[in-house]
Amino acid sequence: MNTHDRQLLDGARRGDTAAVGAALAAGASVETRDDQLRTPLLLAALGDHVAVAELLVAAGADPNAPDSREDSPWLVTGVTGSVRMMRLLLPAGPDLKQRNRFGGISLIPAAERGHTAYVRAVLEETAIDVDHVNRLGWTALLEAVILGDGGPRHEEIVRLLLAAGADPALGDHDGVTPYEHAARRGFDGMARLLRAAEAERETGR
Repeated sequence: MNTHDRQLLDGARRGDTAAVGAALAAGASVETRDDQLRTPLLLAALGDHVAVAELLVAAGADPNAPDSREDSPWLVTGVTGSVRMMRLLLPAGPDLKQRNRFGGISLIPAAERGHTAYVRAVLEETAIDVDHVNRLGWTALLEAVILGDGGPRHEEIVRLLLAAGADPALGDHDGVTPYEHAARRGFDGMARLLRAAEAERETGR
């Protein structure tokens, strides 16, 4: 790796816009990678360094470039929950169907981690698949219930997913529905939302 590429990676990791701009001007490759195959844009996304990411996107950085863990700048926005980074990457053409190592799209880790603002924004501003199923057999709705804490953030995410058309009857690999998981865990608010959504679907058929 040449000096300019190293400076670009280091600057992106630190969120140093001056260093990143200088490295790019000196001819650093915008798609150079570190020992974990992380690009400068991925490092910027991991640190939520929006100003650095803006420079990199303007230089043509790929929002879908995967690292050794099958993470990418776009997928990482669902992990960090950064709405600003998500919106910055949208014009760069992220693959909304790109999957992480668990077979999930960006919406799923966001739902799991309680990133309410991100879930709302990605549902409203993209055509992301609200019912995508990962390798565990879980949708974003199931993850919000199974891996969530049952509190206000995860309850709001359940509400947002249902409003976006998530199927409340879509169960896991064993056929256990989100409502059944919520009831078993004592998440009464979620359970009421999910039961009402199931009933509404039944009457609408």
